[in-house]
Amino acid sequence: MKKILLFVLFNLIYSQLSLKLLAEDFDKPVYATSQNKNSDLIYVIEQSGIIWIIENSIVLDNPFLDIEDRVHQPLFPGDEMGLLGFAFDPDYQNNKYIYLNYVDKHDNTIISRFETNDYIANKTSEQIIMKFKQPYSNHNGGAIVFGPDKYLYISVGDGGSASDPENRAQNLDNIFGSILRIKINKDATYNIPEDNPFVDVENARQEIWAYGLRNVWRFSFDRLNGDLFMGDVGQNSWEEINYHSSENKGGDNYGWNIMEASHPFLDEDYHLNNNFINPIFEYPNDAKYIKTILGIKQKNVHGCSVTGGYVYRGKNIPDLYGKYIFGDYCTGKVWSFLYENGELTDFHDLTDMLLNSINKKSFYLSSFGELASGELMLIDYSGNIYLLVTN
Repeated sequence: MKKILLFVLFNLIYSQLSLKLLAEDFDKPVYATSQNKNSDLIYVIEQSGIIWIIENSIVLDNPFLDIEDRVHQPLFPGDEMGLLGFAFDPDYQNNKYIYLNYVDKHDNTIISRFETNDYIANKTSEQIIMKFKQPYSNHNGGAIVFGPDKYLYISVGDGGSASDPENRAQNLDNIFGSILRIKINKDATYNIPEDNPFVDVENARQEIWAYGLRNVWRFSFDRLNGDLFMGDVGQNSWEEINYHSSENKGGDNYGWNIMEASHPFLDEDYHLNNNFINPIFEYPNDAKYIKTILGIKQKNVHGCSVTGGYVYRGKNIPDLYGKYIFGDYCTGKVWSFLYENGELTDFHDLTDMLLNSINKKSFYLSSFGELASGELMLIDYSGNIYLLVTN
């Protein structure tokens, strides 16, 4: 009887969840967001290097920014290079700065700043903050986010190939396989925050905030308490969500490539003597990536590339408040859970409900996006931008 009651309650709470189409026909969209204090303009990032604006459900005729001339152009389905990340300066309303994370035509990751107004960015104003060569074409991370402390956090993949062949993610003498934390200066240079965890560690890169990560495609801060949630894409068997409390002083090792999620990857015994941080959630990597990018349907699978999301802090869906919403690129699955006091509860699969609301059976979930209001968007790599709503 208890299980039946819980099922009925779930349906009552979530039966009105649906997706509202905001705009369509974008070319490989990978992210969408709004200004820090204004949800009226939505900025949609295309992988090729173009950013468009949606205003009042209309895509404006002129792009906000077009830097296809310097961005690696996606050459095939599943290409992990191109324009990957976008962030507004915490003081955007006054300084009008934006920041990008992209891979250029020479396989360098570029973190740079542009001058803008609300409707157009000056493409000639680019100031490069950080530039480093990617060893391989895959695992470029991609997300850039300003934290509650107003420092810029940057996800950097392990350098690529497979299994981290040069063991970069476990070595602090390079920045690969990590989350970086830097302070942006007025002249677009950067400093190392004095409380970064490896400031006084010999031969360690002082930019590193967390390491032992394979390829964090998307991460986010809970806007209420500053907790950090990371979706780390797995390799052979597991996808994972990692967690970092706002009270944590940094320096955690999440285990890759010794571990994949909470499971040994290289050595069955080596992990026993190490203080790796296990994910708060993991799921099987059982969908075949090649089949996915070729459009071959697969049944009864969980996914193969986690898409990190957000803790919902909007006002329009009270029953979702405080829940972490995330999903998987390959299957388009969308899930939610509550994570409080070190415990994960109230897990739900929202996939069928959301797909039914848009009359679709599949969805390539490239990213989530958060508006200034706290409402959430879902980005379909096939071209559509949706808002999570209730009827």
